[in-house]
Amino acid sequence: MLTVFFGCHLTNAQLSSAQEVLDRSIAYHDPNNNWQGFKGTFTVKMETPSRPLRTSQIHLDFNKSYFKYVVEQADTTIEGVWNKGNCSHKLNDSDRYTSKEAEKHRLNCDRTTKMKDYYTYLYGLPMKIKDPGTILDEKVEKTSFQGEEFYKLRVDYEEEVGKDVWYFYFDTKDFRLRHYQFYHDLSKNDGEYILLSEEEVVQGIKMPKVRAWYMNNDDRYLGTDVLYFQK
Repeated sequence: MLTVFFGCHLTNAQLSSAQEVLDRSIAYHDPNNNWQGFKGTFTVKMETPSRPLRTSQIHLDFNKSYFKYVVEQADTTIEGVWNKGNCSHKLNDSDRYTSKEAEKHRLNCDRTTKMKDYYTYLYGLPMKIKDPGTILDEKVEKTSFQGEEFYKLRVDYEEEVGKDVWYFYFDTKDFRLRHYQFYHDLSKNDGEYILLSEEEVVQGIKMPKVRAWYMNNDDRYLGTDVLYFQK
């Protein structure tokens, strides 16, 4: 019965709210509510024009408030740990580095906190849309994007959380998250859009495997990152 229900195509008139679309998307991506207590390690490889391949290994343990990233690019390895708000760093496997090196490679707690927020947000979607401080517009819009039809939801944030405006595009059949985009200022058409493809199952969660990034204002290609998880 559940499979038939989620496989049905629904019209806008049948959708009661944006919350319903979000709930069905979360049921698709995280049916067992594993994200809330997520503990695991995955790798992200990022390719950008005219830059060396960047490989990031991400360690998360929400129950212990622990985050660690290890980034390898060219001949440099950077490690950052966020442990209950305390941070530590290594450069090329050593915790001994100069202040100039720390500045160059941004070996500081502010940067590590931003990295934690970045990875937990993007790889925690769509579940993260339910976080405190999120303002979900109740309007459900059926729209065309990149030549396909999607359910489109708008998300704003309370001032202390963030100022960007986000749009999320959901499949009209199974409600999986297909694409998203954000704007710093809608009037300037700035920000980026991200096209999602393929999936990787990480600790029971269906995460987008491939993300391709583009500028909103001119469709300029920025790069592609690919998720890898060793079961």
